[in-house]
Amino acid sequence: MPEKTILIVDDESEIRNLISIYLKNEGYQVVDAPDALTALDILKKLKIDLVILDIMMPVMDGIEACLKMREEYNMPIIFLSAKTEDIDKIHGLASGAEDYVTKPFNPLELMARVKSQLRRYYMTSEKNDSSQCLEKGDLKVDEKTNEVFIRNREVRLTPKEFQILSLLLRHQGQVFSIEQIYESVWKEPFYKSDNTVMVHITKIRDKIEENPKKPIYIQTVWGVGYKA
Repeated sequence: MPEKTILIVDDESEIRNLISIYLKNEGYQVVDAPDALTALDILKKLKIDLVILDIMMPVMDGIEACLKMREEYNMPIIFLSAKTEDIDKIHGLASGAEDYVTKPFNPLELMARVKSQLRRYYMTSEKNDSSQCLEKGDLKVDEKTNEVFIRNREVRLTPKEFQILSLLLRHQGQVFSIEQIYESVWKEPFYKSDNTVMVHITKIRDKIEENPKKPIYIQTVWGVGYKA
């Protein structure tokens, strides 16, 4: 895999320096920012392959920063936070992040998460003959380029939104439970109190449905799950 550039966003310089040392030892290029506004400015100037983003920062917190990043970019985002409650993790993932690591953290575990997210992202993005164009009515999903078009208008989805939509379109007519969607996309056990999938489905509908309250592309099968 070609050399990748990682952006570290944290208001604590000691944490930025620690993560930077480990990333550089793994062969990554590293850029860091002490706050979210600086990070957003960096994203306009450089191609960033993955962002490690602190949540508790002054001026603009990580959740708001993640939402703004997702308006234009779809690289993996890993939250780094001292907040350890499940609801905090759910909130973080629902805002568009791929992973959530709590402080204090093991730097080697963080490196493993970085490698895993980059591998998944570029395997999904890679153009190959096994990829295909998925269609349903006026909705088209190009798995070769990770592009989504509705009525010939391109819409931007986060990586997780794209994976959910692709999963449903590859198996049109098949009903997937929330648990099946979560474990297929997030690759980790599902907890009954987790509403992450529902939040992502709502955001996808807002982007692709003409009337999100009467969806035609992602339909709810009450008591069971969702289907395309």
